[in-house]
Amino acid sequence: MNQERVVQVLLALLVVLHLTQTPAEGVRWLALAKMSWVGSLAEEDRCDTLVGLVKRQRRLCSRNVELMDSVKTGALMAIEECQAQFKNRRWNCSTTKDSNKLFGRVILKQETRESAFVHAISSAGVAYAVTRACSSGQLRKCGCDRTVRGRSQEGFEWSGCSDNINYGSAFSTAFVDAREKGKKRKNSSRALMNLHNNQAGRKAIENYMQVECKCHGVSGSCEMRTCWRAMPTFRRVGQILKEKFDGATEVKATMRDLRLQLVPLNPQFKPHTEQDLVYMESSPDFCEPDPKLGSLGTHDRVCNKTSKAIDGCELLCCGRGYNTRKVKIVERCKCKFHWCCVVKCKQCERIVDEHICV
Repeated sequence: MNQERVVQVLLALLVVLHLTQTPAEGVRWLALAKMSWVGSLAEEDRCDTLVGLVKRQRRLCSRNVELMDSVKTGALMAIEECQAQFKNRRWNCSTTKDSNKLFGRVILKQETRESAFVHAISSAGVAYAVTRACSSGQLRKCGCDRTVRGRSQEGFEWSGCSDNINYGSAFSTAFVDAREKGKKRKNSSRALMNLHNNQAGRKAIENYMQVECKCHGVSGSCEMRTCWRAMPTFRRVGQILKEKFDGATEVKATMRDLRLQLVPLNPQFKPHTEQDLVYMESSPDFCEPDPKLGSLGTHDRVCNKTSKAIDGCELLCCGRGYNTRKVKIVERCKCKFHWCCVVKCKQCERIVDEHICV
């Protein structure tokens, strides 16, 4: 066997070893969202009692105790936004009662689109919450981004409190990515996938920073404007990542230049960018309950009879059919503006049809 053939065989063996390593369960730290006392951390040794953290994350916790309330807030934001974006899908980002396995096997063990989204939105959640805490003056270690100064080409003055996304993203990188960089995981294909999706989550904030301005002048004439850079709403971040979820790239791990890399499974597809989500395994259909998988199934879910999309009764109910029932809705109606300055409404009731998957 010639030398070139030996090298090819060794590289193939390395790929096999990488692909068969224990998967990196990178979002166990989201269990912090279920812990009511995290925000009251006052002593470093409390960090050792937190569920779901690896050694690196515990060390970061000990050195940055004041940031842990923001980490918990980011975890809550991520879960709530995930559930808002997927409320009409078969997989609706449901969580389990076991805080140590919050999403079940589909996120912890499998390399699916859903796992990609959870990693991205959770990484974005930490970056967002830490950045917001910096800007609001809640943290001693950071404040507003004071590097944005001077006069812009558009003629306005950079001033005000620009969101310090660089600090928020840096802490998110250090904390969220920590599990993937351990000795047992840093060379695995799953860890590489998680790190890519974590970064894509942070890019959904960094690349969509907005310019907000305040006018100055007589009677709001806007003779002069002061502006600052602000993060998009977290709902907008969720929408961006949901679009990336729908267009996610299926990839495989391969050795290139003695380094493990992710490339499109279909060579005809163009390479993914750092903003795109990637996955390595097809998703289950989520039609039936499977506690270990993290699927609640779609039985008893409300569906849209007139929709042909995934929220429609045919797709959401997985072809099982649906039942229709009458429900009473109470809503505000006949609202009137009263001078000055109150809007008064009446309570109206109406009966509507509700369709439930069998």
